[in-house]
Amino acid sequence: MSESLNPQPPGLPEAAPAPAPEANAYVPPKWRTEPRFPDGPSPDPAGSHHERRIRSFQPRRSRVTTGQGEALKRLWGTWGLDIDGHEVIDLKTLFDGLPVVLEIGFGMGEATAQMAAADPSTGILAVDVHTPGQGNLLALAERNGLTNVRVANGDAIILLREMLPPESLAGIRVYFPDPWPKARHHKRRLIQPEFLTLAATRLAPGGVLHCATDWEPYAEQMLEVLTAHPDFENLQADGGYSPRPDFRPLTRFEGQGLDKGHVVHDLLFRRTEN
Repeated sequence: MSESLNPQPPGLPEAAPAPAPEANAYVPPKWRTEPRFPDGPSPDPAGSHHERRIRSFQPRRSRVTTGQGEALKRLWGTWGLDIDGHEVIDLKTLFDGLPVVLEIGFGMGEATAQMAAADPSTGILAVDVHTPGQGNLLALAERNGLTNVRVANGDAIILLREMLPPESLAGIRVYFPDPWPKARHHKRRLIQPEFLTLAATRLAPGGVLHCATDWEPYAEQMLEVLTAHPDFENLQADGGYSPRPDFRPLTRFEGQGLDKGHVVHDLLFRRTEN
């Protein structure tokens, strides 16, 4: 049979064929475009800002528990935000005038919730791409009545570069970032001179960048690049590592590392006044 089952009505022009995709056009993988929670965090919030930049993180597709999923559905619209790079965030409005600390990578959020509960006079903007952790932190915040936590989903570099005003942060916390131990992956480590230059522009003078790691070679690199950077000064008088401050809780991950004989190093560097 040669006739179409759905013939074109008389008098209407034939539909133009769909345009062919441009050569080398970026096509995001399906997991980046299909939302798991339609009213929750976007799978690829800055997709329109796609850039071929080496990233320090890898999104993980992990199981979301019922409780985490319910927290995402119920609380994301109030306490969550996507890092889409489209507009600058008014931190004073978002946190009711509190000074704000940015936490990059918070895992399952237990330590973040503890720090928020211990210091309700400081707002914590907690950034991660791990959906179960986002849901868990939202659930912890609700359960403990924490109003000084906001959860951001996406790339912290885009957040710092495009969505936070200059000198708007009282501090930045980077606890146990991926050490990328293989030599060929060292370029993926977050704590690099370029990151420090960007971070310094968003920290208010006197604001503190606090890093912690249990990976000795990464700790050495952190100390080297921070010491060499002109916008930061070490809070440790001898120029070395700092003792773990009381406000940073001992996390489960950290405890497991200590049980294995790992040594945890804290580094606290202040943004200079110049």
